[in-house]
Amino acid sequence: MAIEIVRGSGRARIINAALLVIGAIVLIQLPFMYGPYRVFQFTLVLTWAIAVMGLNLLIGYNGQISIGHNAFFAVGAYTAAILMQRYDANLLVCLVAAGGLAFVVGLLVGIPALRLKGLHLAIVTLALAMATAAVLQRFEGLTGGAAGLAVPSVKAPSWTGLEDDQYLYFIALIVAVVMFALARNIVASGFGRALVAVKDNPLAAEAMGIDARVYKVLTFALSGMYAGVAGVLYVLAISYVSPEAFPLLLSVTFLAAIAVGGLSTISGAVVGAIFVQFVPQFASEVNDSLATLLYGVVLIIVMIAMPAGIAGSVKKLGGRFIRLVDPITVDATPTRPTPVSPSPAEPVTPDPAT
Repeated sequence: MAIEIVRGSGRARIINAALLVIGAIVLIQLPFMYGPYRVFQFTLVLTWAIAVMGLNLLIGYNGQISIGHNAFFAVGAYTAAILMQRYDANLLVCLVAAGGLAFVVGLLVGIPALRLKGLHLAIVTLALAMATAAVLQRFEGLTGGAAGLAVPSVKAPSWTGLEDDQYLYFIALIVAVVMFALARNIVASGFGRALVAVKDNPLAAEAMGIDARVYKVLTFALSGMYAGVAGVLYVLAISYVSPEAFPLLLSVTFLAAIAVGGLSTISGAVVGAIFVQFVPQFASEVNDSLATLLYGVVLIIVMIAMPAGIAGSVKKLGGRFIRLVDPITVDATPTRPTPVSPSPAEPVTPDPAT
């Protein structure tokens, strides 16, 4: 029998606080428990998770399909690379500029995409994904062409007492926490409920006064912004960008991460990012020549065994033991009416007139 916990109750708040504290301790201790290469991989996990979260807002919560998110990722990466190499811009400027430019590009892509949906929208974004490398090579004076751009490596300030890889990890962690908190607030807000309404029943959403076109375009822009911010972290981690770093396969990887982690889940983006970062490496360690095949087999097995994704399946399994209920559901327990005993019959007095 599942344990019922009332949403917003003191018990629920204590459990949430405990989970947050445990998660924070693990994430903070992580870079001190492993070597530089493993810490570098954890930094990439945070980078992929941000991009996947943005794509999940678009696909999982709004129902639009995009195979062109490598383009938004490249916009953010190249914006940061150009600003750092040529103007010695700091991290905050790069994040704002890259996220803002990717947001604008998302708007420009989202507006013409309003007339498309399903397979047709996927084909259009596929064309965007395939054209990304060619466009980057075309503007050689700005992007460096096929040679790409090299940027200065991130150096940890002496006062932090951290190694360079650890410092970079904490930068990625702070940015990821901010972006995930923003995504959680978006999903829980009226804007997020409108996104789901547009996805589930566009006609009913329109009848309720929700302009589906506005929400679709804004979601495309927000999703692009997330990919742009992730692109900045990628540049910081790699210290180099080139057109070959943003192939169509990158967009497919983002989609695989969403499918593995779970659609319409916040935590699923992290789970999916861990999967796409580490499973291919483990597959290559088993057999390097069959790494791609092994990765595909594992991906298929996960999809068959967990069609709702890993995060969705874990949530469903946990619901068998712990069930969150609304306060109204708890308070509204049916009560039986108090039986009313009939009053004794009064004696009938004969009428003298009769």
